[in-house]
Amino acid sequence: MPDEPLTLDLATTALVLIDLQKGIVARDTAPHTSAEVVANGARLADAFRAAGALVVLVHVAFAPDTRDVLNPPRDEVPPPSTTSPGWSDFVPEVGPRPGDVVVTKRQWGAFYGTDLDLQLRRRGIRTLVLGGIATNYGVESTARDAWERSYALVLAEDATSTFTAEAHALALRYVFPRIARVRSTADVLAALGAAS
Repeated sequence: MPDEPLTLDLATTALVLIDLQKGIVARDTAPHTSAEVVANGARLADAFRAAGALVVLVHVAFAPDTRDVLNPPRDEVPPPSTTSPGWSDFVPEVGPRPGDVVVTKRQWGAFYGTDLDLQLRRRGIRTLVLGGIATNYGVESTARDAWERSYALVLAEDATSTFTAEAHALALRYVFPRIARVRSTADVLAALGAAS
């Protein structure tokens, strides 16, 4: 990660945590465990709230008949799974809390088919700090969409993880440096402290 200090404007910066929900957090992740990602996400969310900055919690959920699940032809179809009751509920460590914006998505990215962009723009948000699971699915898809909408991005690297260390490393090596500033949770917390 670069040594350049991170600066954030609290009035125009939001934390966006992606898919820190019971059904996804229950999976094994690497290189950071789900517990580490949740702990770092919770630290960030608490700090953003304390500083008066916006927290957005994004989760994925589907209709009971799953007819809203994407299912176009592809080479690798994920194994069939059933969602248990509470699968899409946020883990309690992250919230939601009063004042948080909650977004429900039906695919990897958090922008398409949701009001996320509207919620951010109406609040004057120009910078997003991202975290969540999975680095190369929901987080990366959301980051790409945000970048194409001209948001400045910060990836809290240790507040993200995915299902293999290799996939996380590839996204961090080839994608995120091209569209975001990659920093640690400690770097983001230090920038919040300097901004308040």
